[in-house]
Amino acid sequence: MQAELIEMNEFLEIEEEVLRMLKTVFDPEIPVNVYDLGLIYGVDIDGSKCHITMTLTAPSCPAGDFIVEDIRQKVGSVEGIDDVQVDVVFEPEWTKDMMSEEAKLELGFL
Repeated sequence: MQAELIEMNEFLEIEEEVLRMLKTVFDPEIPVNVYDLGLIYGVDIDGSKCHITMTLTAPSCPAGDFIVEDIRQKVGSVEGIDDVQVDVVFEPEWTKDMMSEEAKLELGFL
């Protein structure tokens, strides 16, 4: 029981750090991080592997490769994460409604 609690606590700490790192990744054209923009659809951590499902604001986003590589590097720097896979999907299609309240406020949508 005690070992399970310690393991769960370590998992939650890693997950929290991964989310914190995602909030340091910005689309160079938009002054809001990818997490608050609503571009991150899923984060799955399995042991030392992290699988991120995300989208871009538009399929032809010129910064897409830069954003994906920035995510790989930053999430890969989290202690306990050895492998980062990022899948870019376009369904569901991203809309402004997916942004956090903070992002909408920052961009003048509120």
